[in-house]
Amino acid sequence: MQEDFHYYATYCASCIAGYSHEESLDIAYSAQFVDVCSRTLLAKIKGPSNAATTQLQLELMDARTDPVGLQDITRIWSSFHFLPGDLMAERKKCTKRYRDKYRLICGPNGDLVVKTVELAKGKPVQSVGIAMHVLADTWAHAYFAGTPSLVINNTNYVFYELFPDGDDYLEKQIKFVHKTSVPDDLDNSIYTNSLYQSSENSIMNLGHGRAGHLPDYSFVRYRYLPAWGEYAEIIKDNPSDYMKAFTQMIYAMKYIRGEKPSFEKDVYDMEAIESRRERIQGIINKRQLLASDDWKAFGEELSGQEIEDFVIDRYFEEYTNAPRKEKDETFIGKFIRGAIAHKGMVIGEIFKTGNKLAGAARKSFFDRLFKGERE
Repeated sequence: MQEDFHYYATYCASCIAGYSHEESLDIAYSAQFVDVCSRTLLAKIKGPSNAATTQLQLELMDARTDPVGLQDITRIWSSFHFLPGDLMAERKKCTKRYRDKYRLICGPNGDLVVKTVELAKGKPVQSVGIAMHVLADTWAHAYFAGTPSLVINNTNYVFYELFPDGDDYLEKQIKFVHKTSVPDDLDNSIYTNSLYQSSENSIMNLGHGRAGHLPDYSFVRYRYLPAWGEYAEIIKDNPSDYMKAFTQMIYAMKYIRGEKPSFEKDVYDMEAIESRRERIQGIINKRQLLASDDWKAFGEELSGQEIEDFVIDRYFEEYTNAPRKEKDETFIGKFIRGAIAHKGMVIGEIFKTGNKLAGAARKSFFDRLFKGERE
């Protein structure tokens, strides 16, 4: 997903869930900050590098692809952007190495998304924003994995965009190109993707890079034949999935606020948007590169307040100027603690299944973290 959903749509969901304007802004900022909190950024503000929630393209270009380097990549991308849907998924007649990658395929309504939401309960709003980012991405990034893999993440020429036509769909074959300086051509279904690399572990084969930004558009529907599914057809209906993501966020945040007694899988608060469903569906369905303006206008109608645009360095000065012992209580400090806690939880859950692709969490550090101590 992009800034339009992670920032503006998350603000809207927060308002509907009962958070104040100020709280909703903080949750939205934290959700979007997940997409920019790289090691390069953390070095700039002198924060801990293990709190990174993303990697810049230049960082990935320099990343190692030996087992240790791949673990580092997987820890970040599987934790924050491609949360595994089923860590115990079975796969017959395959090696353990392949099965471990297969089990990292992202999907909604898995045990890990429940643990993600539960972990945010009782924590600062920064942790709520992190959880909403992760939850939302389980819908947009379904069927791709947060570890480099040609077999899991590759695309080929059998990739079609679906356009509603009465009770059926018209199909147009998607053309993938590698022209990063040119925006996606929505009129002609031409989308920019990562370069094809035959190496299984190339960083070009990470996540949905081979499908470009296609999964990040709320309006798109497409079908393709992934190798991991033995080339059985998958149809991805983003308008339906994004609506589920939006209403599941509302439900999750009502649970975090204490309004709901538990957070269950496959539950969506459609009742909360009943009077606004047509408006929300209209934003989701609109064919555009970025829906920020539409979500922003909707959010300002909900709260009656102006939504400030996302400014990446809004809280940097507070963090860098704070004395060492007080950094944890700054906005960025609380985000860092939430990010490290979430990453540790996901790594630990992956490792417990015998899957070492994300390495092992440093338990002693996380024990100290929850006691309020710094490493």
